[in-house]
Amino acid sequence: MNHIMLYDKSMKTTHISSKQLAELYQAILQLKNVNECKKFFRDLCTLNELSAMTERWQVAKLIEAGVPYREISVRTGSSTATITRIAHWLQNGKGGYKLILKKLKH
Repeated sequence: MNHIMLYDKSMKTTHISSKQLAELYQAILQLKNVNECKKFFRDLCTLNELSAMTERWQVAKLIEAGVPYREISVRTGSSTATITRIAHWLQNGKGGYKLILKKLKH
């Protein structure tokens, strides 16, 4: 079975099987609207996890809009290190941020 290694902030590793991760993605794809997403993610995630994801998404949008990092930090409360990491993934990641940003523009 294929496993994906993830690292948390303390650099501890977590192993997740690719099958289990694919099952989560498939579950998310079944959501039809904002209300369904709201219910599912609230049950799935802690408030801290939702807050962190929301913050990262806001940072990605501001980076894409060309807002300076220090201004993003003031607006979101994110550290410049976090903003730099998000900018790295925005430019060099798997293209997920850009995919959704592009879809939301249309």
